[in-house]
Amino acid sequence: MTRLSLTALAFGLLVLSAPMATPANAGPSELELLSKYTGQWSGSAELVGGEKPEPFSCRLAVTKGNQAKINYAGRCSVASMNLSITGTIAYDDASRTYQAVMGSNAGYKGLAIGRVNGDKITFDLAEKQSDRAGNPVKLGARITLIGTDSITVDYKVEFNDSGTVLTASVPFNR
Repeated sequence: MTRLSLTALAFGLLVLSAPMATPANAGPSELELLSKYTGQWSGSAELVGGEKPEPFSCRLAVTKGNQAKINYAGRCSVASMNLSITGTIAYDDASRTYQAVMGSNAGYKGLAIGRVNGDKITFDLAEKQSDRAGNPVKLGARITLIGTDSITVDYKVEFNDSGTVLTASVPFNR
């Protein structure tokens, strides 16, 4: 995998791994649900779509934040690169939605609204960016909180100039 591919993947990984949500006034059930995700999480997977699959691993610390929020900080290792992320997920009473404002050490910030489906809350984010050479890149990530004992993060990076698509699905466990 080229350095450019790794840089784009690093950006993509960080895009969705760093929520920082707006103030919330959630009821006890929403706060209780979010609080159940606190703890130390880790996961690993393979990045596919490049010259060969590449392993990477991630760690995520989730802590209780102010009001009805959970904060997290994480680090992922991809080849010789380290990716750092931080953020918050909250419940917003006004819109009756879970919200995650995403940010990364790659300079990305964005808002994702959580979709509730049964015991899952899913946050989707897609972004068009440019790589260092100015070529367009599509980044996508999905964070899924499952039950209270699993988190999955799916990543996708598409290089528009070459059509190369890199993907990974990382299951996190305590």
